[in-house]
Amino acid sequence: MIAFLGMGLLGANFVRAMLSKGEQVNVWNRTESKAKALEQYGAKAFENIAEAVRDADTIHLTLKDDTTVDVVLAMASPALKPGVTIVDHTTTSVDGAIRRTAEWKERGFTYVHAPVFMGPPNALESTGFMLVSGDQQVIARMEPALAKMTGTVINFGEETGKAAGMKLIGNNFLVCFTAGVADTLSLAKALHIPASDVATLFESWNPANMMKARLQRIAGGDYSKPSWELDMARKDTGLFMEAAEKGGTKLAVIPAIAAEMDRWIAKGHGKDDWTVIGKDAVS
Repeated sequence: MIAFLGMGLLGANFVRAMLSKGEQVNVWNRTESKAKALEQYGAKAFENIAEAVRDADTIHLTLKDDTTVDVVLAMASPALKPGVTIVDHTTTSVDGAIRRTAEWKERGFTYVHAPVFMGPPNALESTGFMLVSGDQQVIARMEPALAKMTGTVINFGEETGKAAGMKLIGNNFLVCFTAGVADTLSLAKALHIPASDVATLFESWNPANMMKARLQRIAGGDYSKPSWELDMARKDTGLFMEAAEKGGTKLAVIPAIAAEMDRWIAKGHGKDDWTVIGKDAVS
């Protein structure tokens, strides 16, 4: 028996996928109507969280943050079966994941933090990526069930909380990437170039292919053989900002990048590869 707590878009679709595979799932949500909506697919919805978890061998969580996880688990704890496994898919702090793992172990329960890179469609289709770390015996026991929920389970080893850290790193990249896309479209708008033409460019030229090499270049620490000098990259960055200002649009992240470039140029790195701006991140 599985209990699932938190019926947002991700949690609801996880439940639907479980039900389609023949699992029995109890569901609970603070807004009861969201849990009730899953009954049409075969879930059993509960208004009382204690009733939802009472018979569960495994409890899954998709909640908002550390505080919400702590509050919901505190509400559920009096009714938990001895030895139940708690699998938390919430994006939380590293410290929170470490603390909960230790606290619930002391109480005789297993807490596994398993954040995901999955949208609601992925949860419904059981595709995407799930991250785990910590006690390898626990992970080996849980991995077959977790693999059914997602396309790939990535095990980051024995360090408790590392999966939480990797999730934050991934989300940090996504935020930066999306902000970069927004600035790209703002510049296109300023230059009176439609977004459809930007899409055409990236259909042929895929800068994502550069990700691995760029990461290795920054992490390698040798910026002395430039493929693009920092001075030249800063010149182009100035052109971006000038065009945006002239066209009446606002760039959100490029001005901050320009300021960082100026800092490194002032330190004498203008003729180095422009990736030198990432030096402090790896040294």
